[in-house]
Amino acid sequence: MLQTIALVVHVFLALGVIGLVLIQHGKGAEAGAAFGGGGGGASATVFGSKGSGSFLTRMTTMFALAFFCTSMLLFFLASQRSNTGIGSVIDNVDAPAQQVDVPAPATDTPGAEDGSDDVPAAPAADAPADSADVPAVPQPE
Repeated sequence: MLQTIALVVHVFLALGVIGLVLIQHGKGAEAGAAFGGGGGGASATVFGSKGSGSFLTRMTTMFALAFFCTSMLLFFLASQRSNTGIGSVIDNVDAPAQQVDVPAPATDTPGAEDGSDDVPAAPAADAPADSADVPAVPQPE
């Protein structure tokens, strides 16, 4: 139960860090603002005199710190779970399987009282083919 809750919080923190990083302006945005690009004049009043940069940086730092804490918590919970008897399939095998003796096939076919087989024998691979079975090769005129 605790592992499930930690995993859900971990996923939300990961999405939060991704969102906060994507919202922030890069270093190149400051150079663009110096040359008359779209500035953050309105955002400076909402987030304080330094603008949104320090607020978003602090939020990203807090989310990243919480993300790493939940990562360590999930690692600890997984290591405790593996010590409770859940292991490899090979560890659960008691002994090798015993070999079962298979009887040899019968020499005569069931149902044939005289001992003859109902299935005709296949010709040997090195036996020449009967000339009556092979069609004649057409000769050019």
